[in-house]
Amino acid sequence: MEDEISLAALPVGESGIVTGIRGDDAERIRLAQLGIIPGTDITCRLRGAGGTPVAFTVRGVTLALRASQCEQIMLKRTASADVASERTYLLAGNPNVGKSTVFNALTGMKQHTGNWCGKTVTGAEGSFVCHKTRIRLIDTPGTYSVSSGTAEEAAAGEIIRQTPHDCVICVCDATAPERGLRLALELLAIDSRVVLCMNLMDEAQKKGIRIDTEKLSAALHIPVVGITARDKRTLPPLLNAAEQAAAMPADAHIQPERTLPEILEKAAELQKSCTVIPPHPHPKTEAADRLLTGKALRIPAMLLLLALTFWITLVVANYPSAWLSSLFSAVCGGLNRLCLQNGVPAWLSGALIDGVLRGTGWVISVMLPPMAIFFPLFTIFEDIGLLPRLAFNMDRCCARCKACGKQALTMTMGFGCNAVGVTECRIIESRRERLIAILTNALVPCNGRFPTLLAIITVFFAGGSRAGSLRAACIMTLLILLSVGVTFGASALLGKTVLRGQNSSFVLELPPYRRPQIRRILIRSVLDRTVFVLCRAVMTAAPVSLLIWICANVSIGGVSVIGHLSDWLSPAGSLLGLDGVILLAFILGLPANEIVLPVAVTAYLGSTALTDFGSLSSLHTLLLSHGWTQRTAACFLLFTLFHSPCATTLLTIYKETRSKRWTAAAFLLPVAIGILLCCSLNAIFLLFG
Repeated sequence: MEDEISLAALPVGESGIVTGIRGDDAERIRLAQLGIIPGTDITCRLRGAGGTPVAFTVRGVTLALRASQCEQIMLKRTASADVASERTYLLAGNPNVGKSTVFNALTGMKQHTGNWCGKTVTGAEGSFVCHKTRIRLIDTPGTYSVSSGTAEEAAAGEIIRQTPHDCVICVCDATAPERGLRLALELLAIDSRVVLCMNLMDEAQKKGIRIDTEKLSAALHIPVVGITARDKRTLPPLLNAAEQAAAMPADAHIQPERTLPEILEKAAELQKSCTVIPPHPHPKTEAADRLLTGKALRIPAMLLLLALTFWITLVVANYPSAWLSSLFSAVCGGLNRLCLQNGVPAWLSGALIDGVLRGTGWVISVMLPPMAIFFPLFTIFEDIGLLPRLAFNMDRCCARCKACGKQALTMTMGFGCNAVGVTECRIIESRRERLIAILTNALVPCNGRFPTLLAIITVFFAGGSRAGSLRAACIMTLLILLSVGVTFGASALLGKTVLRGQNSSFVLELPPYRRPQIRRILIRSVLDRTVFVLCRAVMTAAPVSLLIWICANVSIGGVSVIGHLSDWLSPAGSLLGLDGVILLAFILGLPANEIVLPVAVTAYLGSTALTDFGSLSSLHTLLLSHGWTQRTAACFLLFTLFHSPCATTLLTIYKETRSKRWTAAAFLLPVAIGILLCCSLNAIFLLFG
């Protein structure tokens, strides 16, 4: 039995015996009536969202209490029938060796993996049962060394040195074993209970690479196992080897601490004596790299790849977006009729249905389909190994802007969602360059702005014909290139002023191209990215949708609040080549970029609820009737590209930087750029007619 803990801390699936109940007499009496007294056996069954409530089985009945109540019930954990002991294993390894795939295969968890450096910068933890032993598995960040250098190395070294453990599983890429051997030698100077796990043995065999695991094991005095993590049938020998290593004393075969030159020499010696590697183990990768990173095709190839991604996203997303929009309209209409029949007050049904539900429904209709298409496509590029090549091609340009080449990766992710792009800035080691990437990420348009951009481009500059579609695609491409250029310009400005400093060293691994794991990609890109971002957007859009409904329905002097606000903002809007309604729409659209145009349509129509603009032709007629010209449309496109990040992105920036100052800077930078560009374009139109 273990130390005393509360029921709130009891892991799901484990049991304990009640030792005492804290709290007042009334609470103890109430729990006693439920059969919870000292000496009672309790098994934790499940937990709700956020860890509360806690469901548990006691005396043959399953009950649920809030976590705060469960903290009053003290118990001692008991080993279940299928668990006799517990052990802790640490998982270490270089980036791109499939370490997270090993973690997922052993624990059944779904940690996201990517075929590029820096995916994991914090530890992950899971558990499983093996031979009646509960294994607690901790996945450390991918690192080339356990000495403190980058964020990954510092985190990995701290976890390995300070976390009590029974074994360290060092995952090595069988197609490039020398770098894994270097890390293994460092680990053996800390703890002899190491298992060397040669992953990707299937790829090594295809490339003619042969590894003598028995000879390597004898040379290192540790178990060496070859596996293919995607094939779970290869995992039992690894678990047996880990169990064997865990049974050894920590200093049984401790290796001497070596200097870096000594480690390099020893690793090269081990590779030479225990492996057979052909002169060119990755011929297809080398041929593809000559094509994709060559002077002639690297820029066209990247543009074609991005254009293809955007085209697939936008074309395919139109159909589910229209279906979801119709669904929410029908649901809102049905609920309104139901409320009317049952005498629900009009203000209440209007606020909840026409306000909150219709507004959040619009955000879901516009956001969900593009994200559900874009993120899987983007994740496929990750898995294949294309993204490191993008950073490789862009590093020269980024370096001139005092930024890091990896910023190209975060910018590309920003096209899907700026909040996700900000999160991905963790892959940049330098704090200065990471801040530059965070502050400028919202300068590239996320997919929430694409429908608005395409609608205005189509009705004012392209038309609906086939030739018009081509013109719309070209204009959209030019706008995206403009956003990329402005991002680099803003990065250079920041790098030479408030964030000036020397460029950090650029270290980027170019892993071999690999076959994407389509099934895992589809599941994880939807859950980890799409649902995550959508939930944040809905949480911020719901209260603002209610605010918009209130502003549209509350009148002062016979004019709605929206009308008063838009009139007040008209002078500022005219300086930008816009009007007060448009400026108000951008302000109220802070929670989600998707609702900017619907808010403007609502204000123009004088509607009491957030309104869809219907067809493009009706949108064109409506905007023309309210004074829109090509000058207004052009300025609107610019301000759509460059205005404040959405509330979700701002919240993410604060969580990443823990600084109100940098969050405010991330808000003001794109707004200032948008105001400057719109005022300049408006002046040009007025000057030259």
